[in-house]
Amino acid sequence: MGVKAMLPSHELGFYALVVTCAVLYSSSGIFEASRDSMNRKAFRDGIKPGWHYFGRKMDVADFEWVMWFTSFRNVIIFTLSGHVLFAKVCSMTVPQHRAVVYMLYGMLAVLGSMGLAYLMIILSHCLILYSVALSKQKWLCYVAGLCCLASIKLEPFSSWQSGFVTGAFDLQDVLFYGGSGFTIMRCMSFALESSERQEGIFSIFDLLKYNFYLPFFFFGPVMTFDQFHSQVSTRDLRRKEDEMRNIRVHALLHVGAIIAVDIFFHFFYILTLPSDLKFVNRLSDWALAGLAYSNLVYDWVKAAVMFGVINTIARLDHLDPPQPPKCITMLYVFAETHFDRGINDWLCKYVYDHIGENHDNVMKELMATIATFAVTTLWLGPCEIVYIWSVFNCFGLNFELWVQKFFQWEPLSKLEAKMSEATSRRIRAVFGAANFWAIVLYNILALNSLEFALLVTRRLLVTGFPVSTLSIWFITYCGVQLIKERERILAMEEEKSDKPKAE
Repeated sequence: MGVKAMLPSHELGFYALVVTCAVLYSSSGIFEASRDSMNRKAFRDGIKPGWHYFGRKMDVADFEWVMWFTSFRNVIIFTLSGHVLFAKVCSMTVPQHRAVVYMLYGMLAVLGSMGLAYLMIILSHCLILYSVALSKQKWLCYVAGLCCLASIKLEPFSSWQSGFVTGAFDLQDVLFYGGSGFTIMRCMSFALESSERQEGIFSIFDLLKYNFYLPFFFFGPVMTFDQFHSQVSTRDLRRKEDEMRNIRVHALLHVGAIIAVDIFFHFFYILTLPSDLKFVNRLSDWALAGLAYSNLVYDWVKAAVMFGVINTIARLDHLDPPQPPKCITMLYVFAETHFDRGINDWLCKYVYDHIGENHDNVMKELMATIATFAVTTLWLGPCEIVYIWSVFNCFGLNFELWVQKFFQWEPLSKLEAKMSEATSRRIRAVFGAANFWAIVLYNILALNSLEFALLVTRRLLVTGFPVSTLSIWFITYCGVQLIKERERILAMEEEKSDKPKAE
């Protein structure tokens, strides 16, 4: 039953006040723990000198974030600025050949940063999957693509390929596995789209233009071949109204987010604290819950900044890239939980929706989610923690459908029909709050460690019961109510904007 009734203003204000107070209280606990542990020997590797004049050190536990904005920052700015410059010149002079310019610049950038051996490895994967695409057999494209992906993610094939790349610098492994993995996903998209094409097959030149578009090459997101090919082939490069203004606004927001994270890392050591379980175990239940939640928020911010910067450049190139990830604060259903919208779109199109169809049948949904998370496990790199993460998230996605089917059972559906909309909304929010914490607990497995996830689970559900458990559940319930109200308002605004078009 859809919720259309607006929340009363006093109820909305109460929920907002409760959530705000809870966040501030939890943050104060994390701040005190960060301040008191600044000079602990156990945190020496994760906390380095920062703002000396303010007496603050900085959390540097995230290797990627630190490298992107220190030693690798100038390389990123120089390389992407060169792409933007060449793209602008090309779009003004020979817009019909801009895809070729993107490809040549991308190949030169890959060659200059990773060397000839790496470029040859990438080209060999492209050639293998192009050759398989000539058969126009989808099952063969899947098999060949997954085998190529396994060769990057599984030993000894992974080490054998990386051994060809000589030299050493801080992000070599990140660029090697990132570029190789995304290349194979793009080549699979090309092969699968080619197998469905009625008139022949796309050329290998189309594949190279698609794969070596530099902004997407190393870090994604994956844009499916059909979307990229149609957008990059157009010669009409006129911009929509206020498009450049929106690009500038988004660019400023990303800069602001980077500055905000830098400030945050000087006062809240959310990445380093979980490394010392004995210390973390002394935190209050509220501070521990906030620490787990803030780790997910940071991972979302990191993904949003990375994909946001890349997407801004893609929009300057007149492309419409995959959207950034949905804010973790707005998630209370497993179906919307993803940090990489490009990979999620790829999986949905070629695996999840292909097998699950309309996602109404329990058995088809089970098979679709198992297949999807099997591919995801291979993509992330099979290991114990990834297996556990995949099983739990696969269960969560299916459990949502089981609960939905259960409440569609005639006796229960009739009972809900007799309820007021407010009562139905509150009951659904109770289940949504439980689901929200299931999402948090399942995903900190991959972000931190199994031990930290078990500690948080035990403290919140066992030793914290009933006071901490029920109070945190109630706070989350209030948050879900606010999220539902925001979704309702956005749906109403979208409906109003669509009415003139329909008329």
